[in-house]
Amino acid sequence: MVYARFVKHRAKAQDLIEQGQVRLNRARVEKPAQVVRPDDVLTIAMGGTVRVVKVLAETERRGSASVAQTLYVEISPAEKQDARPELLC
Repeated sequence: MVYARFVKHRAKAQDLIEQGQVRLNRARVEKPAQVVRPDDVLTIAMGGTVRVVKVLAETERRGSASVAQTLYVEISPAEKQDARPELLC
């Protein structure tokens, strides 16, 4: 079982799922109790951004946020550069 937190409260996570903001391996997550395994890819839309993470490992119990962050790697595309051309002075 993976215990990695992307939001502070379970209720907020449930809201994201109900709003269709979470995908697991490109498929929309329909229920909060979804099995997630190593090598799965989660796509989470929240706060005006989209995070794409790959699950690296599982853990037996929920730990600190710093421990949870070792269970996945962020694979979101790099922020796009400003499209405005640079001014040469």
